[in-house]
Amino acid sequence: MSEQKPGSGSISPPNNLAAEAAVLGAILFDNNVYQFIADILTPPDFYAPAHREVYAVASNMIQTGRVADGVTLREYFEQKEKIAEIGGAKYLVDLLDAAAFGPEVKDYARIIRDLAIRRELITVGGTIQSQAIMPEQDDTGSSLINKAERALFDLAERGSAERGFSSFAEALAESLITAEAAFKRGGKIAGIPTGLRDLDNQLGGFHRSDLLILAGRPSMGKTSLATNIAYNAAAAYKYETQEDGSKKTMDGAVVAFFSLEMSNEQLATRILAERTGINAHRIRQGDLTKADFEQLVEATSELQNLPLYIDDTGGISISELTARARRLQRSVGLDMIVIDYLQLITVSSSGGQANRVQEVTQITTALKALAKDLNVPIVALSQLSRAVEQRDDKRPQLSDLRESGSIEQDADIVMFVFREEYYLARTEPAADPNDPTSNDKWKAWRSRMDQVYGTAEVIVSKQRHGPIGTVKLAFDANVTRFGDLDKSRMTEDILE
Repeated sequence: MSEQKPGSGSISPPNNLAAEAAVLGAILFDNNVYQFIADILTPPDFYAPAHREVYAVASNMIQTGRVADGVTLREYFEQKEKIAEIGGAKYLVDLLDAAAFGPEVKDYARIIRDLAIRRELITVGGTIQSQAIMPEQDDTGSSLINKAERALFDLAERGSAERGFSSFAEALAESLITAEAAFKRGGKIAGIPTGLRDLDNQLGGFHRSDLLILAGRPSMGKTSLATNIAYNAAAAYKYETQEDGSKKTMDGAVVAFFSLEMSNEQLATRILAERTGINAHRIRQGDLTKADFEQLVEATSELQNLPLYIDDTGGISISELTARARRLQRSVGLDMIVIDYLQLITVSSSGGQANRVQEVTQITTALKALAKDLNVPIVALSQLSRAVEQRDDKRPQLSDLRESGSIEQDADIVMFVFREEYYLARTEPAADPNDPTSNDKWKAWRSRMDQVYGTAEVIVSKQRHGPIGTVKLAFDANVTRFGDLDKSRMTEDILE
């Protein structure tokens, strides 16, 4: 499998020259063989330089509709004055003599690829060692670990890249599995449940590989809604242990929450407030009765094993976020990612010359790719432009997304959080003795306030897999908790 370097005691990198010759000979003997191994091998996978060169030239000839055999290759290399470099015309004859026939050609191709990956692993290891000994000026230990993880992940992807096309029968089977999951949950919910009845009915849960954008103006409650959903998904987590000891998620989710604005302590306080009904400000101030404190201790005990993992690194880069998400999936599992919020993610760009729109495009593209790679839904919170505040109707729309082009394009679902109560409370009509209608105006305002008090809207403005529409939710500002709206209030809204 590997050979000794002539005149030295060192061992050469992993290789199998016989397998390389067998595959090349098979291609030269019958160009149709190339179609079976083209998605497995690339020219750099061959260890011998001559083999690498022959495979590259033969590949190009076949892909452009020409015949690649001993005659055409000899003519090519002679014209390029490279025939001596590959060992002469006899070398091409030797390849034909070494040709493999039958299904073993594909096995030989996999051997060649595996050995190429091992050689690349050696190279990666050497690079990591070199960078650790002599780091670049901006490199820290943590950034070097992230670089190493990225290089190893890329290599792992190279090792599992032979997916290609799947038959329609396979696609149908996967679709049936999704339908079965929804059926077992009583219908309607195929993805990860949010814990909010009407939102789940609208979306069918959060679907794996989707990028979901949750946007809103400040004070609308987007962080609270994201926290509520993350908690609900983690609290519903159920799994089955597989034969190999791994855990298969059956319901709920293992959740990664990247909090770029709030600390993990602040998020934990919000969840405690939601579960206990004790105001978060009172918890932080210690304004508690003995009964309150005992309730907090009991809730803490119940929540401490929740599969909810918080990373509160401020200004995290998209590459670091990606590396940490992959690390969590490898170590404990991962079913959903929440990011608060998208505009706080940084991009490592050369010289920092890229404008923000380009950076956000890079971020959303990377997040969508990460969602597909890890097969998890990613919920990314986003800011809205101030244009919302200039309109009479403050309900947001897609054009209000900051750097909206790439966000709207890459997202599978775009949702907006809107609380009319917040805006209406700031428009209370003042009493005016000179205006006989002022009392009627105040009564109309009061009536509308009563209708919208304690409510919120989630406006689904884009959904690739289903309908758009508005979902009404209950909102308790005291503990920043979203919940299902009482059916009687929903009926009143319809009658209005």
